[in-house]
Amino acid sequence: MKFVAVSSCPTGIAHTYMAAEALEQAGKAAGHEVHVETQGAAGSTPLDPAIIAAADGVIYAADLEVQARERFAGKPSVDVGVKKAVHDPTGVLAQAVAAVEAGVPAEDAAAAGAAPSAPRPATKVDANAGVGTRVRQWLMTGVSYMIPFVAAGGILIALGFMVAQVAWPGNEGPVAVTAVPVEDLITSFSITSGQDWAVLLYQTGAAAFGFLVAVLSGFIAYAIADRPGLVPGFVGGAISVVIGAGFLGGLVTGFVGGFLALWISRWKVPKGVRGVMPVVVTPLLSSLLTGFLMFVLIGRPIANVMEGLTSWLNGLSGSNLVLMGALLGAMMGFDLGGPINKVAYTFAVTGLATGGLTGDAVQYRIMAAVMAAGMIAPLAMALATTVRRALFTHAERENGKAAWLLGLSFISEGAIPFAAADPWRVIVSSVVGSSATGAIAMAVGSGVRAPHGGIWVLPLISNPLGFLLAVAVGTVVTAGVVVVLKGLRPNPVVQAEREADAAAATAGTPAAAQPATA
Repeated sequence: MKFVAVSSCPTGIAHTYMAAEALEQAGKAAGHEVHVETQGAAGSTPLDPAIIAAADGVIYAADLEVQARERFAGKPSVDVGVKKAVHDPTGVLAQAVAAVEAGVPAEDAAAAGAAPSAPRPATKVDANAGVGTRVRQWLMTGVSYMIPFVAAGGILIALGFMVAQVAWPGNEGPVAVTAVPVEDLITSFSITSGQDWAVLLYQTGAAAFGFLVAVLSGFIAYAIADRPGLVPGFVGGAISVVIGAGFLGGLVTGFVGGFLALWISRWKVPKGVRGVMPVVVTPLLSSLLTGFLMFVLIGRPIANVMEGLTSWLNGLSGSNLVLMGALLGAMMGFDLGGPINKVAYTFAVTGLATGGLTGDAVQYRIMAAVMAAGMIAPLAMALATTVRRALFTHAERENGKAAWLLGLSFISEGAIPFAAADPWRVIVSSVVGSSATGAIAMAVGSGVRAPHGGIWVLPLISNPLGFLLAVAVGTVVTAGVVVVLKGLRPNPVVQAEREADAAAATAGTPAAAQPATA
């Protein structure tokens, strides 16, 4: 059979592309043809209409709403989350085959001749899910849109500080670059001046950082109310910055603005007023009410909480910081890109976003601990498959080769194929090693202003040798634990493959010619 598929995840980075590769490989192994359109952070290249027309069925491996979904109307389809496609691509493909054999559902057949639907929100919130699930989906929508601003702004600011350390004498560069007025950059920029370049990098990054809370708030509201939520969400986020409520205020205004916009947009109004509701009435009233609530009622208490949280973080030292690093590291290593991992990462990123312009060293250290811990699981699996090949299947050894690059790039999801095949051994090992890495990174005082990049942003990391030490120790610990645990109870699949390899060698047939699923 021929299938087309669309993959997407909330952040549009790792799961999007891992799901695509998993589906393509599963299709190839089963004798089917699978073409996948990845709708990720880097954009997407639409599938050729001829390929879509020739397809027998459609697979939606998406956690966001599929763009231009009407292209696939009239074809049998299955709709699964992106993680399902990563963990069980064979099962997803079997579902798609069953859907094709069952025929086209009536509602999809009717939609085949319908006009293209109106644009949908770029989020996938299950209206039938529990309250907790929907809240998480709303939050992840805001975070997914905020992360590119954090990445661009954080790296530019870090580069500005690096150039400033060279351009200014002594150690005054990082302080001096923040004191240069923007007007000086506009009126007297010199292309040969290191100081001017440092100011340019810093100010551009600061401008990107200036959007963070507003973007977070705006797209939480967008996830709740669709386009009517954008204006009150962005306005509320901007107000949060003005009154010092920070990202906590942005979270609150995202929900407040979103629900206000949703409520107002559902008012029953005369036909003559309907045309101006989305353009004038809904943004006007929802923004006004959000502003009133923040300025008059809840803004100051939220700002006090934010100040207390900042003071608490600044007051942490010694063993307290090490314990925090161990906890965050364990969370990063637990579900490898899942909800708990994302909570730890979001904590670090939002702290970096709100403290990154104030020289808050604690926030930088938290980000370094989280990044280092998030690199451990894939690196450790890659190391384990290298030093003890006999404990892993052929497929895991191949995945181990790719896991080196994924781990170095801070993509924790590179260990998911290993966790899916052997959950408790891999997860226990990952938690142990990642926790150790987070603690060591905190203890040695490494800090980073960049929220992503792994080894590739090493020049932006303070105490880079300490950071590398933390990563190396965690990788060895995790690899050692997983090797010991797997050695206690060998995998029957691995044993079957070894017997098949031995039989092939005896018969004079190259082992590589044997089926990988022997």
